[in-house]
Amino acid sequence: MQTDARGFTLIEVLVALFVTGVALAAGMRALGVVTQASQDLTPHLEAQWSADNALAELRLYQSWPALGERTVECPQGPVALLCREQVTDTPNPAFRRVEVDVMQPGDPNILAKAVSLVVNGQAHAL
Repeated sequence: MQTDARGFTLIEVLVALFVTGVALAAGMRALGVVTQASQDLTPHLEAQWSADNALAELRLYQSWPALGERTVECPQGPVALLCREQVTDTPNPAFRRVEVDVMQPGDPNILAKAVSLVVNGQAHAL
């Protein structure tokens, strides 16, 4: 007696379900990693904006910064941030190097850093 059976066996269906389950689990893990990375990126992005704003303000007002270090508040929206500005001399007396480190209050970890040279506009007035 010969039967003409069509379809899948139970083992084949279970193997297919197992492979599908493993693929879905890997996809969910990857999605979780991407989501966590995007959440970690937000404070760094806001901190970089604050650092860029501090340097842009120096260029905008064409101010000649005093040598030394100072820490000022530089919030970005509802996020409280501190900008530590370090101003140092350069070999050319018409320039000063300004380095801005941004961190959260009470946390010594630096979220963003920006460095620029500031020219003494009064020394080069036409």
